[in-house]
Order: sequence, then structure tokens, then C-alpha cells
Amino acid sequence: MDIPVYLFTGFLESGKTKFIRETMEDERFNSGEKTLIIVCETGIEEYDTKKFPFDNVAFLNIKSETELTEQNFKKWEKEYNPEKVIIEYNGMWLVDNLYMHLPSNWPVYQEMFFANAPMFLPYNQNMRQLTVDKIKGAELVVLNRATDSIDTQAVHKVVRGISKRAQIAYEFTDGRVAYDDIEDPLPYDIDADVITIKDEDYAVFYRDINEEVDKYVGKTVKFKGICAKEKDMPSDTFLAGRHVMTCCVEDIQYLPFVCISDSADTVKSRTWKMITGKVVMEYNALYEGKGPVLKIESVSVTTPPTEEVAVFY
Repeated sequence: MDIPVYLFTGFLESGKTKFIRETMEDERFNSGEKTLIIVCETGIEEYDTKKFPFDNVAFLNIKSETELTEQNFKKWEKEYNPEKVIIEYNGMWLVDNLYMHLPSNWPVYQEMFFANAPMFLPYNQNMRQLTVDKIKGAELVVLNRATDSIDTQAVHKVVRGISKRAQIAYEFTDGRVAYDDIEDPLPYDIDADVITIKDEDYAVFYRDINEEVDKYVGKTVKFKGICAKEKDMPSDTFLAGRHVMTCCVEDIQYLPFVCISDSADTVKSRTWKMITGKVVMEYNALYEGKGPVLKIESVSVTTPPTEEVAVFY
């Protein structure tokens, strides 16, 4: 049986503990199910387990990231028999590592990121990898202790550079709550006869088409990409895309599209081409499933972009 996991991430003193306590006090969330709260860091706000008002809750304090193994999760499942799990995660640990070790029957139902609003931009500047790691899977980004001086445009730009789907909420010091409503138009015309992607917009384009592929299906796109053609690919298939950096040099990945063309055999690996093709959504073995495939209309020689590695801005 699946055990739903509610994951709360963020840096120390970001308001995670307070939010979890308030969540547990909401009868819509806590109607008496056995709940295991796994606490991975201790801040100013702590749980007084002796005075905690719910007898259906068990606490487990984790001191080291090495304790978060699939074997231990299964042991805790037998020991506590929870119907749902809340994880208050350590801000200095990578969420990716947690996902790698969660048992298959512990699906993450909801992931939320918390930050001290005045510290959010400095954290992003100085701990970019950790910030990206926490926000990329979050459904909600909550910025506590906000004041009217908060640069919401700068916050919006950072979050949207990592995730399009995360909702952004500000909790102000006077008790107000406000949600980010900044419009975020794409940097290209998606209704053009040919959607032309500028070199600096490839990362945004790649993320958007993979998140909302339906709005691209049947449309023609044009972009500059470096190609890959391997011997084990079908004769009519090659890859075209860009290397993309999300937060740091260590996470640079080649993010290409599968391209189908009768002249695919003439395409050489590591050559820069201007690619024009119509988007279809179909199964392809190179995706190991369905994905946006380009039916090529034209391929022409081009020069590399000024910055060969694309970035989110």
C-alpha cells in the first residue's frame, strides 16, 4: 500500500516547522491518520513532542543524511506503520538524494519550499545548486517574513528560471499573504508560422515544450543546435539540441530533440546546424517513451552561438 509523503524543504529558520504544526492542526489534512514526521534539522522553532496535541503522530529525528536509506525507510514503515509521512528536510542536503532512496511505495504527494524572504536572493547567489535542487520539484514556494521592500520581480525571475509550475506565496510580517501574479510571457511568438528561438532562449524553450508539449504539437520551430548522429540510431534519426546549465558547471547536460529526416545520414555529430521542423508527440526509443519529435523540414550549416552553453535567466 502506498504511503503518501509530504516533503517540506528550505533552509534553516525558513518557517518549515511552524507551517507543519499549522498543517497538522487543520482537520482537512489531519483527520486522525497515523502520521510519521521525520525531522532532519532543528531550528529555533522545535516540536515539543510531550505537548504535541495529536496522539496519532510519531516523531523521528535524523542526524545524518546517511540514515536516509531505502532499508531504513522500510524499517521505519514496519516500526511506525504510518498512513502518511511528513519529511522536514535539511536545507543543506540534496533532495535528489532523498528521491533516490525513497521506497517505491512512498510517493511524494506534495513538495513545498520555504525561505526567509530577505535572505532568498543572497541564498540563491551563494548556494545556487542547493536552491535549484529544492525549487525544481516544488509545487509551492513560500517566502516568510516578507516586507513591502521585497524585490518580487527578482524573486519571480529566479523561481521561473528554475520552475514554471511552482506557485509563489509571500507571508508578510503583518500577517498578510500575497501570491505572485506577475505575467511571464515567452520570449518568442508561439503563434508565428515558424516559431524562431533565439540562441539565448533555448533553455526556456526546451523546458516549456517539455512541460506543455500540447501547445507546440503541429507547429514548426526553428533553432540553432549541435547535432549527434550515432551508428546505432535508425538511419532517419539524429539528435539536435544544446548543452544547458541549470545552476553550475557540474550539472551541464546535453538536452536535444529527436529529429526525423530522410537525409539524417548526412548529419555529422558535433556539427552546428540551423534546424527547422514540425513538432509531433510520439513514442521514440531514444526518449524511452513519448516525447516531442521534430519532423525535419530543413537543416542548414550555421555557426555556433556566442555562448555555446545555454542557461536559464
